[in-house]
Amino acid sequence: MSTTEVLPLRGIMDFSVGLLLLWALLVDSISEALGGILYRVQEEQPPSTLIGSLAADQGLPDTGHLYKLEVGAPYLRVDGKTGEIFTTEIPIDRETLKDCRIKGKPCFLEFEVSVTDLIQNQSPRLIEGRIEVQDINDNTPQFPSPVLTLSVQENAHRGATFFIPQATDKDTERNGVVKYDLNTGPEASSLFGLQMANDRGEKLPQLIVLGNLDRELKDSYDLTIKAEDGGSPPRHSSALLRVVITDANDNAPQFEKSSYEAEVSENSPAGHSVLQVKANDSDLGANGEIEYTIHQASDPVPKLLQIDHSTGIISVRGPLDREEISSLKFHVIARDKGPSPKSSTAYISIEVTDQNDNAPAVEIRGIGLRTHSDGVANISEDMPVGTAVALVQVSDKDEGENAVVTCVVAGDVPFQLRPAGDSSVDNKKKYFLQTTTPLDYERVRDYRVEIVAVDSGNPALSSTNSLKVQVTDTNDNSPIFSPPLFEVEFAEENQPGERVLDVVALDADSGTNAELVYSIIADSSTRGLFEIDPSSGEVRARSPLDREHKERYEFRVTAADKGVPSHRGTATVVIKVLDRNDNDPKFMLSSYSFSVLENMPPLSPVGMVTVLDMDKGENAQVQLSVEPDVGKFVVQNGTGTILSSISFDREKESSYTFRLKAVDGGEPPRSSYVGVTINVLDENDNAPVVTKPSNSSFRRLSPLAAPDSVVEVVEAEDIDSGSNAELVYSIAGGNPHELFYISPSDGEIKLTKELTRKHGGLHRLVVKVSDRGKPSRHAIALVHIYVNETIANVSLVEALVGHSLYTPLDTDIAGDPDYGLAAQRSNIVYGSLAGVAGVVTVIIVVVFIRHRLQRETKSGYQAGKKETKDLYAPKQGPKSIKGKKGRKGKPPKSPKPLGEEEEVSLQKSLKFNIDGVNDSPRIHLPLTYPPGSPDLGRHYRSNSPLPSIQLQAQSPSASQKHQAVQELPATNTFVGTGGDDNSTGSDQYSDYSYKTNQPKYSTKSPLSSVFSGFPFPSLHSFRLERCRRIGRQGCERRILGQAVINGTLRLTFVTQRELQEQVCREIIPQAPPSSAFCDHPCTAPKEYSGSGSFS
Repeated sequence: MSTTEVLPLRGIMDFSVGLLLLWALLVDSISEALGGILYRVQEEQPPSTLIGSLAADQGLPDTGHLYKLEVGAPYLRVDGKTGEIFTTEIPIDRETLKDCRIKGKPCFLEFEVSVTDLIQNQSPRLIEGRIEVQDINDNTPQFPSPVLTLSVQENAHRGATFFIPQATDKDTERNGVVKYDLNTGPEASSLFGLQMANDRGEKLPQLIVLGNLDRELKDSYDLTIKAEDGGSPPRHSSALLRVVITDANDNAPQFEKSSYEAEVSENSPAGHSVLQVKANDSDLGANGEIEYTIHQASDPVPKLLQIDHSTGIISVRGPLDREEISSLKFHVIARDKGPSPKSSTAYISIEVTDQNDNAPAVEIRGIGLRTHSDGVANISEDMPVGTAVALVQVSDKDEGENAVVTCVVAGDVPFQLRPAGDSSVDNKKKYFLQTTTPLDYERVRDYRVEIVAVDSGNPALSSTNSLKVQVTDTNDNSPIFSPPLFEVEFAEENQPGERVLDVVALDADSGTNAELVYSIIADSSTRGLFEIDPSSGEVRARSPLDREHKERYEFRVTAADKGVPSHRGTATVVIKVLDRNDNDPKFMLSSYSFSVLENMPPLSPVGMVTVLDMDKGENAQVQLSVEPDVGKFVVQNGTGTILSSISFDREKESSYTFRLKAVDGGEPPRSSYVGVTINVLDENDNAPVVTKPSNSSFRRLSPLAAPDSVVEVVEAEDIDSGSNAELVYSIAGGNPHELFYISPSDGEIKLTKELTRKHGGLHRLVVKVSDRGKPSRHAIALVHIYVNETIANVSLVEALVGHSLYTPLDTDIAGDPDYGLAAQRSNIVYGSLAGVAGVVTVIIVVVFIRHRLQRETKSGYQAGKKETKDLYAPKQGPKSIKGKKGRKGKPPKSPKPLGEEEEVSLQKSLKFNIDGVNDSPRIHLPLTYPPGSPDLGRHYRSNSPLPSIQLQAQSPSASQKHQAVQELPATNTFVGTGGDDNSTGSDQYSDYSYKTNQPKYSTKSPLSSVFSGFPFPSLHSFRLERCRRIGRQGCERRILGQAVINGTLRLTFVTQRELQEQVCREIIPQAPPSSAFCDHPCTAPKEYSGSGSFS
């Protein structure tokens, strides 16, 4: 047979020449050896050294086939496409291979390669072969010890030889030990030499004696022995050979045979005798006693055999196994016990015979693309009949008949064995385990195939092995989700990677066809938000979800199997994001400011706030509250409407500031705050208040005053704001001659034309001060202008002013009412200038009249009657206010007939205090008067040094807003809204300071009533009307009387009779005594038109 050799190239030739020789040897012919392919390669080759190419050597195409190494690892690898065999990273060391330990026999490395046709999908083909591993000189000869000792008798004759312990080399043939060299040195060069003996192919070194030895001269010699192998370059080693000269011993022991051969059965028990060697020595005594030892035996001989030192019987020491070592070869030395012992050597060869002690071994492994895992092979149900499932190798370590094995498939399974090669080796056979019928996955999914092997020994031994064959399904089913729609609720504010749900799909296939890979088909709205575990189908949220951003997510998931071709199924996932309380209630504005009108009734809406909570359900149910809650405001939950618990009064408080707290219903609750400002808008609920001038004051105007000169300035205030406080001044009455003009904006009264004689006297201007509110409110002020060169009689002017206060407002007081009569008299006087007597008469009359008028003014209209103290003393009054001398009086009790309420109220409210200089009385008048009458007592004030009038305030019942009793307001103002009959007033001249918080009066009467409310031209007419109202019986009750006594206005309660006397005798002295008024107090009087003075 031809072989391919790979030889070492080391130091013999040039590197390039050696390389060419190597490749020439590698591409040499390949032949079949023992039914297989044989390659040769030297040991210790580098990785990826090409050993052979199966595709090229076997004539197989290098495409469409798969080459797979089945046996030969880890020293070999095969290229899957070309079938080229290469060495691996693990070098092939001949000396370590199990089957290469016996020297003299070639060393082989077996391999198996399966070839699968990928195009036709046929069963694989098995290619078997061997690689002869050739030895290289990679081991150095080694002596048993660095110092070798050899005993030589001093009487040894020339030519005597002694065996030197030989060196061993693990290499074989020429790379083994080929020669020894002995270096004797100058002293022993003539005494010793080296001689080589050849025993069964082994070179044995011997020391030969060349001269006579004398122990007394020198008893030892140190020589150097060197062993060298036949490699190239050669390897060598040396040892010290110490030759010891001993005393003479005549004869050496002699074996009966130079070599012994024997057989021993494996598994022989320990102590079993194998053979006996025997040597003879003709000496006597100790020199004739022989001792046997095993000499220079390599492992495992010392472990398996032993020798009896006296008898030479070799017996079994350890277990013998022919399958491990089939022969034992070694030497036995026979040595006498003399002082200078002599010895001889015999060669022993023992063969270990076989026993049927090994049952056949059944090895099942994959072949080609059929791989096995844990004793399981898979085969698709659509594979054709005859498809190989596994490679079955049956072997027996025994030999001969004991190694002849029969192999069958046990049981009723659709599989059989088919020989896999043409090997003629009986103890190792290979079979394909292949199908016999079509497989059906839906009918049977797996088989347990049991293979039985029986050898031909006696008794026969058998063994079994099994393989589980799983029938795999073809991928003809798609994954199905159940249900096809997954709906899940998932809370927001999750942790990244938190599990949402598991989607599960089922595939009726099996194996990889049923192994599913899950994925998400995401659109732009869900991309990056969710992920799915490809193997388990667990859907996880990659980032925190925010329900307020998106409440519902919908996407599709798919499950694809791993079959070829792959099938897939889809399902829809709907995730409803549940709310967490992660948002504070949020007001739409950072702060709120509302404007409301004052005087709104309680529980009126003043504003509305909007608060949103992005959460849902209870987390979004917001409760609102006011902080601090002082009872002024409440807020409606649900609407956010803020209601007032009070009625607003801008003049008391123009703005309110508080906070609204919004608390949601989450757990724990979240809250937020917002500031609220309520600005109270003004409502025209306050009439202007005239602060200057006082109604009871007057201003003198010279008749020579030029037009456009400023006469007076009316000043007023309105505690409202805005247009409600913008005042407009106008003259409403008392300007029939159009002498005066008032500025609408600042209240400045100017003279419009020159004054004439007829304009002299007292002028009363009714000034109306109106605001611009809607509806408008106004106040009435009386401006008295006295046109005269001087004020000769202040009391007279004050009396005129006092009379003006009781004169209806629609009656003009403008100048001297007696001017016409005076002109007529003047004409008579001028007509009578011719007569002196007439002139004198007129002068006397004039002087008399003026004197009489002055006297009456100073005497208070006494008319000659002495004023009594009781007449003017107060008859009643609950208590005195501010007086050094106070008096209390009780009014007489009298029945109250129907219609007397106003008079009774008026009488009970009058209070008198007499204090100050001259003991003049101070009069306290009530605030409530009959409708239509000017507020005389409250607004009366004189520039003369008369004591001021003090009034006690009583709030009208028309307004429910201010119920507290307050001090007297301005004393010079008539107040009305439309037809308001009530009046209030104050000025800077009042005894009481002006209060910013004035009482508010609601009115119902029209404006015209202000001017028509006092229809009586004189005081007695007013009294008479009062009598008519209260009836005849009331005439005897005390009624109000008035008189000017010594320049002082006095008021008192008097009886009707006293009033009658006073009026008839003093106030109306010119009235005829037979006046009906004087005759009976309740008789309708005649209109008085006399010229007497009246205050």
